[in-house]
Amino acid sequence: MLRQITTVSTKGQFVIPSEMRASLGIQPGTRIFVTQEGSRIVLEPVSEELVDETRGMLAGRPSLTKSLLRERRRVKDRW
Repeated sequence: MLRQITTVSTKGQFVIPSEMRASLGIQPGTRIFVTQEGSRIVLEPVSEELVDETRGMLAGRPSLTKSLLRERRRVKDRW
């Protein structure tokens, strides 16, 4: 296991060490999936495998888009 220390900036940003980026194929523009597991933060580069694993995990939950559209209609009707 490779471990290194990095510092968080005032904007909440930090640098993933170059050795880790290289070994995981992380390049500029790579999307990162962030998960909190207790007191740990887990970062995973978004890959086809990760997309396949997480596809549908929000299925069956209320649509935020539909809720937003309903709210906008409601506000519009008041005017």
